[in-house]
Amino acid sequence: QVQFRESGGGLVQPGGSLRLSCEVSGFTLDRYAIAWFRQAPGKEREGVSCISSSNGVKTYIDSVKGRFTISRDNAKNTVYLQMNSLKPEDTAVYYCARSNWTMYQCGRRPPPPDFGSWGQGTQVTVSS
Repeated sequence: QVQFRESGGGLVQPGGSLRLSCEVSGFTLDRYAIAWFRQAPGKEREGVSCISSSNGVKTYIDSVKGRFTISRDNAKNTVYLQMNSLKPEDTAVYYCARSNWTMYQCGRRPPPPDFGSWGQGTQVTVSS
C-alpha cells in the first residue's frame, strides 16, 4: 500500500525558511519521480519541484528557483523540500506525490495528472 507522511509545514515570517519532509512507504522510492505541488485558496494546484527517478534530475518552477531545493534520501525513504527566502505568495497547502510510472523524467512544470498517489498535504503560511 502506497503511503505518504508529510511534515514540516507551519507559520513563518517573510524571508524565513522551512523544510518539508515526505516519508513514503509501499514502493521503492528511486524507481519513481516525486514532485511537490502546492495549492493556494482559489488557485489551481501547481507543480513546484520534481526529482526524477533513477538519475535524480531536479526541476523547479521559475518562481521558486534559487530559493527551494528538492532532495531525496533513499535510505530514509524520504523526499525533502528546503524552502528559503519565503514570500507571502508561497503560502499554500503543499503536497508530495508519486509519478504514475517508473523511470519518469520530470519536466519543469510537472502536470498533476501524471501523479496518481498523493500525500495529505501540509500547510505553509508566510506572514508577518
